[in-house]
Amino acid sequence: MTATLAPSSAPPALVAFLAEIRVQVDADLERRLAPPADDPGKLVEAMHYAATGPGKRLRPAVLIAATEACGGVRENALPAASAIEMLHAYTLVHDDLPAMDDDDERRGRPTVHIAYGEAIAILAGDGLLTQAFGTLAELGPHAGAAIAVLARRAGALELLGGQAIDLTAPRGELATLAAVERLHAAKTGALFAAAAELGAIAAGAPAATCAALGRYGMAIGIAFQHADDRDDGEFGALAEAAAERMRVLGAEAQAIAASLGERGHRLAAIAAWFAAQA
Repeated sequence: MTATLAPSSAPPALVAFLAEIRVQVDADLERRLAPPADDPGKLVEAMHYAATGPGKRLRPAVLIAATEACGGVRENALPAASAIEMLHAYTLVHDDLPAMDDDDERRGRPTVHIAYGEAIAILAGDGLLTQAFGTLAELGPHAGAAIAVLARRAGALELLGGQAIDLTAPRGELATLAAVERLHAAKTGALFAAAAELGAIAAGAPAATCAALGRYGMAIGIAFQHADDRDDGEFGALAEAAAERMRVLGAEAQAIAASLGERGHRLAAIAAWFAAQA
């Protein structure tokens, strides 16, 4: 099965941008997560394995596109881009554990707990989470705002809350589009929203712009999850309504990108690409 929103399905200019970001972020992650000679339990190796494996790096791409849309410099936002990818990797490591989704394979490779054992996988996720916040501290005068945003978006009321809904809610309670979108907004939308907000913060954008880009990220994040549901055969009874919502969410995100002028063209292209999956 083709991965949801495989980069090869994007318009050519966007394919090139995504490839550039992946190279830059992967190089930065390699530097930050290079295992030391003394690595008890291969903990740092497991963190490296989790964060640098196959993946689209969509959240770092959204973050960098937001920075550039706000007039910022890509290099200054690179710590935030690496931080968002480390935090995303931590969520996947923990989601795959037997106590949660109990997956043995991710992206064509053994999951971290299969490769390194459950205890090291838990510590590797904890390590990536901790290092993500430490990396945001490199944003200097913008660090405090960035840390606050990521803590809120990744916390119990958003990202973690979404995982709790997914683990505990009977499928019968997810029979309406509104209920499904509550799950998607927390579990997936929150981290896309964080990415867009962090990009604006790294550029020193005004609070109103940061908030608008948070709404942009939430819209494309929910659209992404609707597309992922379709590809996985989830919530089939809601597929038609979800497709229409993807178009609406894409239009909302494109309007926010357009409000930033020509510099927002990559954000607009990303939103249009996500909406085209409907």
